[in-house]
Amino acid sequence: MSRPLLLAYRALGLGDLLCGVPALRALRDAFPEHEIALATPRALAPLAELSGAVDTVVDTAPLAVPDVRAPDLAVNLHGRGPESHRAVLATHPRRAIAFACDAPGAHVAGPTWRPGEHEVRRWCRLLVESGIPADPDRLDLPSPPWPAPDGVAGASVVHPGAASPARRWPAIRWAAVARAEQAAGRAVVVTGSAAERALGEEVARAAGLPTGAVLAGKTELRDLAAIVAAAGRLFSGDTGIAHLATAFGTPSVVLFGPTPPAEWGPPPDRPQHVALHHGGRGDPHGDAPDPGLLAITVDEVLAAA
Repeated sequence: MSRPLLLAYRALGLGDLLCGVPALRALRDAFPEHEIALATPRALAPLAELSGAVDTVVDTAPLAVPDVRAPDLAVNLHGRGPESHRAVLATHPRRAIAFACDAPGAHVAGPTWRPGEHEVRRWCRLLVESGIPADPDRLDLPSPPWPAPDGVAGASVVHPGAASPARRWPAIRWAAVARAEQAAGRAVVVTGSAAERALGEEVARAAGLPTGAVLAGKTELRDLAAIVAAAGRLFSGDTGIAHLATAFGTPSVVLFGPTPPAEWGPPPDRPQHVALHHGGRGDPHGDAPDPGLLAITVDEVLAAA
């Protein structure tokens, strides 16, 4: 006889998944007899499985209805609705946990959404106010059991990319950081997606790094996780790889611009992670670097390291 199904819906990106790990672990503890299925993009499955909190990953695009049998319990860890609520409710759960929403087809009488709340604490609070204990400090992941690429153990990782221009510090400044790390006797690698390969090469050229130092476009998520777990330190903007550093305890310097670290930053009680922010708020999806991000200098980043 199959176990009752608990559907956790978080069909977003890397940083979103890692911020949701404490809530997923709370669900695992509270419902040990359930099969926990996480609705998220298939590419994130290795890290979802590494968390130890889920049994199955259901490949789900953002706001799509997951292909599952009717759950005993569905938990919307994606957003406040109505689109995500409708996707969850379309699976016909016996019970649903989600933030309060009155939109047609998305009605849920849940806890109230609080603007500006830290992403990790938000989803733990959703559970706590729904009667499920949750600890937002349970962010750590074990080191990946698969090997890291050669040459990255103890290296300084420079990750210049981000999803939007608003969160991208200038390449020439990343190059100055990489050059200083190399001058200090540390190996440096530059990471990024396939779309960020040219950016990585630009940073490497300006820093005087060898071509082989550019790993952008050559790694999948498993590789990236192993790189960060093995690295000596990480330099990045406000993007998914920064959450990997938090999860693996790798020292990091993270640059924030349009969105404050109070909402997406590393825990303030972990001194190995430094969040740099000059205050203010902007559009995280803007098409130009945020003024607050540009106010951060190379010297500040190196001093923080």
